[in-house]
Amino acid sequence: MVEKLGLAVVTKEFPPQSLIHMADLEERYGVSRSVVREVIRVLSSMGLVASKRRLGTVVQPESEWNLFDPCVIRWRLASDQRLEQLKSLSELRVAIEPHAARLAARQATLGMASDLVSLSAQMWAAAQSGRVEDFLEMDIQFHSLILKASGNAMFAQLNSLVTEILVGRTEHGLMPHTPNLEALQFHVDVATAIQHRDSDGAHMAMAKIVEQSVEESSVIWGRAHPEIPDR
Repeated sequence: MVEKLGLAVVTKEFPPQSLIHMADLEERYGVSRSVVREVIRVLSSMGLVASKRRLGTVVQPESEWNLFDPCVIRWRLASDQRLEQLKSLSELRVAIEPHAARLAARQATLGMASDLVSLSAQMWAAAQSGRVEDFLEMDIQFHSLILKASGNAMFAQLNSLVTEILVGRTEHGLMPHTPNLEALQFHVDVATAIQHRDSDGAHMAMAKIVEQSVEESSVIWGRAHPEIPDR
């Protein structure tokens, strides 16, 4: 129910400032009042709704949402504004991941650097053999490991955010059917630069990865939705 109601709020099925009545939710989802209260509590913690005295549960505007919450990210990517959301997230990635790669080139242990090189090679093999699910899993591991290898604990905790972006691109058809060879090479370049302690090279290659992902998604979205302007 959290997933269903959260998505309904994010997609404006329940518009901002509208009231949500407990009884209506009980009937709509076929659940008890205690379940409804718990769901409202969870969504309140994300900033999607708020309990107002004498009013009840009020849907909050986007400015009040916790946009870093993995669930909110997932729901926004499932809305008709997914490309806009993806661009916003990618701009955040551009600000963080290249610098994380630069730090990883200085801080990563030999084991971490070796794992990154191995993952980049395995990603290439998975892409060439059409193992999409394996590729996605290794791509998530690759980016998460770089955030961890940066030595910055706050960067490391952003792995769930990056995971939702990568999963969302795949689930919503914003990834090419076969990973771009150039993108695969960029991953190899990042891993190699980190292994060689080349901080500038790691930063540059990671920036290319994120920038290319935005361009690919925009092109795919434009082909699938020519009637919708690129936001």
